Amino acid sequence: MGNLCVKACSKIGYRGAGTFEFLYQDGEFYFIEMNTRIQVEHPVTELVTGVDIVKAQFRVAAGERLGYQQSDITFTGHALECRINAEDPNDFTPSPGLVSRFHTPGGPGIRIDSHIYDGYTVPPYYDSMVGKLLAHGDTRHSAIARMRTALDEIIVDGIKTNIPLHQQLLADSAFQTGGTNIHYLEKKLGM
Repeated sequence: MGNLCVKACSKIGYRGAGTFEFLYQDGEFYFIEMNTRIQVEHPVTELVTGVDIVKAQFRVAAGERLGYQQSDITFTGHALECRINAEDPNDFTPSPGLVSRFHTPGGPGIRIDSHIYDGYTVPPYYDSMVGKLLAHGDTRHSAIARMRTALDEIIVDGIKTNIPLHQQLLADSAFQTGGTNIHYLEKKLGM
């Protein structure tokens, strides 16, 4: 898959950050689209590769070379991301308003990317994402354990968030085992 992406970029003369998206089923993968930007999930890749993708994007945009080859990139451990949204966890309606208290979790393998703070007002006009909580561990099991702890420690008071939904999903044995598909969430929620 990676080689096909490199080939495609070379063929069209693309230079910059980009993400190819695929669906995978029954041992086959299918191209969906290419986004000519960094994706929201880029910190997952950063955690498992140790590469600062945003810094790399700026270097390329400035005409600099990356300083490494694809063969230099190694994957270590497992990472996952929970998008923290200002929305009701039961019906997904937006929950704009004043954040009266915000406390971030920490510890080994935990990363949070957010713009909110105590006293921040979440506006009703934009995407409801107010943060990305990430966990990295040596294994899927350890990354999930770290994320479960981080979700228990994060505090976002004053608005509703989807944190309870993330807690519910991470406690699910089907999710913990892995191998879920794109229909997992709708089945889990009875949709």
